[in-house]
Amino acid sequence: MLSTILVPMDDSDQAGHALEYALENFPEADVTVLHVVGVPSMMMGDAVSLTLEDDLSDAAAGRAESVFDRAHEIADERDREITTVAGIGHPARNILNRAEEYDTIVLGSHGEDRDRATHRFLVGNVAETVSKRSPVPVTVVR
Repeated sequence: MLSTILVPMDDSDQAGHALEYALENFPEADVTVLHVVGVPSMMMGDAVSLTLEDDLSDAAAGRAESVFDRAHEIADERDREITTVAGIGHPARNILNRAEEYDTIVLGSHGEDRDRATHRFLVGNVAETVSKRSPVPVTVVR
């Protein structure tokens, strides 16, 4: 039986579906939603702007707030509690660095669509990277 699940989430529909899947299929598990901010981009805008903040942790939590609000709505609809955590940096690396703390990872097949070609080039396919390198089982939800 799985007792801890990590659900990486961004603003995409697929990420929401992944959280729904985890909550519905693992009703007894503790679910943690991770949102990673400061993703590298062609102009390094998000990553650079984070470094200019006085308190990096507070800035990351603030940028993750809308994703966490959505995650809590999804959990509330299913009468479930979730834990949220904001990460900083590269999504796949952040997920993999936390993987051993969980029994499994449930994530969407692909993330948000913003400038897809550039995002894929610099960040890579997060679901593919995590599923290939994770030390724990990974479920990819479409």
